[in-house]
Amino acid sequence: MLTHFLQTHIPRQTLISIRNFYTSIINPILSPFSPNMTTNDDPQPDFNPNTPSTPVSYPIKTLEDLKQRTYFNSFHFQFNKASVKLTDVSLPNRRRMMVCHDMQGGYTDDKWIQGGNNGDAYAIWHWYLIDVFIYFSHNLVTLPPPCWINAAHKHGVKVLGTFIVEWDEGRVIAEQFLATTEVAKMYAERLSELAVALGFDGWLINMEVSLNVEKIPILKEFVSHLTKVMHSSVPGSLVIWYDSVTIEGYLNWQNQLNDSNKPFFDACDGIFMNYSWQADYPKLSAAVAGNRKFDVYMGIDVFGRGTYGDGQWTTNVALDVLKKDDVSAAIFAPGWVYETKQPPDFQTAQNRWWNLVEKSWGISQSYPKVLPFYSNFDQGHGYHLSVGGNQVSDAPWNNLSNQSFQPYLEYSGDAATETIQAFIDFKQASYNGGGNITFKGVLEGDAYVTKRIFRGEIHSENSPLRFTFSVKAEGGSMIGLYLEYSNKKDVEKETSILLASQGDALLTMERFSGKFSTVIMPSHVKMLETPPEWIIQEANVTLPESTLTGIHVLCYKSDPKSASLDYYAVLGHISIQASANNTVFPPASEWHVESQNLNWKSDSQGNKTVSVKILWKLNSGVASVFSKYNIYAENETNKKSAEASEYVGLALVEAYYVSELLIPAGVSSVKFIIQPCGVNGDIQEVADSPFLRLRVEES
Repeated sequence: MLTHFLQTHIPRQTLISIRNFYTSIINPILSPFSPNMTTNDDPQPDFNPNTPSTPVSYPIKTLEDLKQRTYFNSFHFQFNKASVKLTDVSLPNRRRMMVCHDMQGGYTDDKWIQGGNNGDAYAIWHWYLIDVFIYFSHNLVTLPPPCWINAAHKHGVKVLGTFIVEWDEGRVIAEQFLATTEVAKMYAERLSELAVALGFDGWLINMEVSLNVEKIPILKEFVSHLTKVMHSSVPGSLVIWYDSVTIEGYLNWQNQLNDSNKPFFDACDGIFMNYSWQADYPKLSAAVAGNRKFDVYMGIDVFGRGTYGDGQWTTNVALDVLKKDDVSAAIFAPGWVYETKQPPDFQTAQNRWWNLVEKSWGISQSYPKVLPFYSNFDQGHGYHLSVGGNQVSDAPWNNLSNQSFQPYLEYSGDAATETIQAFIDFKQASYNGGGNITFKGVLEGDAYVTKRIFRGEIHSENSPLRFTFSVKAEGGSMIGLYLEYSNKKDVEKETSILLASQGDALLTMERFSGKFSTVIMPSHVKMLETPPEWIIQEANVTLPESTLTGIHVLCYKSDPKSASLDYYAVLGHISIQASANNTVFPPASEWHVESQNLNWKSDSQGNKTVSVKILWKLNSGVASVFSKYNIYAENETNKKSAEASEYVGLALVEAYYVSELLIPAGVSSVKFIIQPCGVNGDIQEVADSPFLRLRVEES
C-alpha cells in the first residue's frame, strides 16, 4: 500500500531521489520495497513459462532472458501473438494523441489471454480519440498483452511496448547493455524481433538513470539502430524517446525539447516529454522541432503529480494549451478514473472524463473505413455472453480481444435533460458478446430522436451495400438507422438515408419521406424463436460515388397516437458488407485438429479433469480468414448420447489451452468444438464446425 500511495501522490523525480537516498542508508530496512513499484503486496507463486498452464502475458525482467531469447521457447509465446493487424500504418500529419497505460504494475486482468472472470475489468473504449497506445510497466521489457493490441489495432491505433531502466538496478543494467556499440545493437535487434513476432508497433525507450558520458554515443546508436530495424521490419512503426537522461549523462528531466535531449529525438520517431512543463514550453519545443513538431508529445499525468493543469478532472486544461500551440499530447495513466473509483460508477466517470478530452482535442479516428464492418458494441467485459442471439454463458468475464468496434456515443453530462438516453448495457441480453446499446426514455406523439453511433469513411461506387442489424424493443418502440452520405464529386452535397424498422411501410413513408432523402424499408426480417426474440433486419443501399460519413440510430414509435410515452429499445449489432459477400465456412473435414500436452487427473469420487492444448489449421495450408473461434465442450457417454454443448472460451489464434476441465463420472469421451467466426459477424453452425474428440482415460 505504501508503494501505491507514493506512486499516486509524489512526482517521479522526487520518488527516485527519495528511494536512492534511503537505499544507500538503510538498505536492509527497505529490502521488501519493490523496485517495480507494483501495487500487489501478495506473494507471487513461482512462474515457469515453459510449463503448460493457462496462457498469460508477462514481461521480460532480465537482460539475460532478452539476450538468450528465452521468451520464444515459452509455452505462452504462441498465445501472445496479436491477431489483428493495422489497416492503415501511416501516422497522420497533425497533432496526435498518445495514451500511456500504467495501472497497478501492469498485467492485471489483461494478462489472461483467453479471458478472465472479472466482469468489471478495466477497459478503454474511446479509441476514436487516440492515435498511439503505450503499454507501460516498471519491468525491463514490457510486452503489451495481445488483447490490447487487438482492441487498439481494430480501431486504427498503434501499440508500443516499453523498455525501461531505472533506479540503481537500472544503472547496472544500462552499463551492461551499453557495454559496446555492438552489444547495444544486438539488444536493439532483440527488441525489434519481439515486436515483429508479437504483432505490435514499436517501443517507448525510458532511460531513467544517470550514465557516464562516454556511454551516451552508444546510447544514441542503440536508439538509432532500434529505429532503423523497426522501420525495416514493421512499416509505420515508432520508437519514442522519453525525456529522461540528457546527452551529458545526467538524469535531469527537461520538460521541453532542447539541446540536452534533442539528439535522442533526432535519432528516433518522437519524444515523450516529462509532465512538469510550463505554459510556454510547448511553443518553445515546437520551435526546436521545426517541421517535426507533431513528433513532440507533451506529457500529462492524469494523477496530477506535478503535471501542468493538475490532471484528473482538469486534464483538458493542459490539452487546450497543446492544441493552441499545435503539438502532440501524451496522456499518462488514464486508469486514474478506475483506480480511484471516481463516482458514481466507472462507466459514467469514464465517459465523462473522455468527454473532456474530446471537447478539448477533437476526434482522431474515423470508422468504419473498410468492408466488411461489424460491431456488437462489446467492450471486452461483462456478466454474460451470447452467440448469435443465444446466451451461452451467465458467468462474469473479461477479454479485451473480444472488444468490438466502439460506438461514438455522445456524453451529455445530464441524463435528466435527455429525452432518450443511449448507453452500453451489460446487464440485459446481448445479441453477440456481452454488450448492447440501450435507448431508453420518453417520446411524445410523432417525435423522434437521433443518436450518433459511428463516424465513417466508407467509399462506395455502384455496388449495393447490405446493412444488417438486430433489435429488441418494447411497447411499439422502433429503431432505424439514419445514414449520412457525402458525394465524392461534390463534397457539399449530402444525402440522408433512413433504413426504417419493420412495420407499416405506408405510414413510415408518410412520416419520414420529407425528412430524409430516401427511406428504405427492410428487405428481409427474421425473428429468433428463443427469448429474448431478437429481430434481425436487412436492407440494401446503392448510392453511386459517395462516402458513408455517419451512422446514427433513429428512435421513434410505431404508432404516433400511442398513449404511452415510454420508449425502450436495444440495438444488438450492426454489420455492413457488399451484398454479394457472404462468409464461406469450410466443412469440418477440411480442418486438421490435434492435441498436445494432454493431462488427465482423477479424484476419489470418480470425477476427472483434463488439461489439453488444442491446435487447428486448414488442411490446405492456407491461412484462415476468421476473426476468432468459440470453443465448446460436449460430454459423451457409451450410450452414444451427448450433453448440450458447454461454452468453454474464446480463441484469437489457432490454439486453445483447456485447463482442468471437470469431466463427470460416466463420460466416455469429450468432444471439443471449434466454431469459426467471420469478420462480418457470421458464425458457423456448431454441428458443421471442426472438432477434437478425446477418449476419457481409465483410472
